[in-house]
Amino acid sequence: MTPAKRVFDFVVAFGLCLILAMPFGILLAYLLVREGRPVFYVSERMRGPDRAFMLWKLRTMRPTSNDTGVSGGDKSDRITPLGLWLRKYRLDEIPQLWNVLKGDMSFVGPRPPLRSYVERFPALYKQVLRSRPGITGLATIHFHRREEQLLKGCKTPQETDLVYSRRCVPRKAQLDLIYQHRRNLCLDVILMLKTVQRVGESGRRKSNSGGNG
Repeated sequence: MTPAKRVFDFVVAFGLCLILAMPFGILLAYLLVREGRPVFYVSERMRGPDRAFMLWKLRTMRPTSNDTGVSGGDKSDRITPLGLWLRKYRLDEIPQLWNVLKGDMSFVGPRPPLRSYVERFPALYKQVLRSRPGITGLATIHFHRREEQLLKGCKTPQETDLVYSRRCVPRKAQLDLIYQHRRNLCLDVILMLKTVQRVGESGRRKSNSGGNG
């Protein structure tokens, strides 16, 4: 990560924290009353082949003692109605501003992978994680919807893992490496704006189709 990119991330994240402090506090209070504890979901992710950090999100699923692996159709029955709404507008990712402030993540980069996939594909992730993991990125914008479609039909954790490792990991890595070779602050701003646009379009599309909110 270049010094300019780090400064950009910190300034934008700090500014958003100030702007969102009051509405986020209200959201946390509502989640606590509506869903109970824990309000946050904290999970290990990797920022380098041998460097882990704890990723923060708002909890969108009913808790379980053995929650492992990526989310597929096998976990869909655990997503709460409020969790669906949070995911639709990516509000569950607001706590990742803390990860950006700490330097664990950037605004733009590859989505931070689970340790198990980094260990299974070490050569691939050694390249991908030369970029600081991000809240959004080229793969998020161009493959996330397809990834959801692929994983939605998975009925077991084993099937989810198989589909993700064979059909999602290679394609996401390909897009992440394209970003890595072309990255600059101008591209980061463009991808951030495209993400906001996509979130708005997704929310309108799901609302118009009668999806749960």
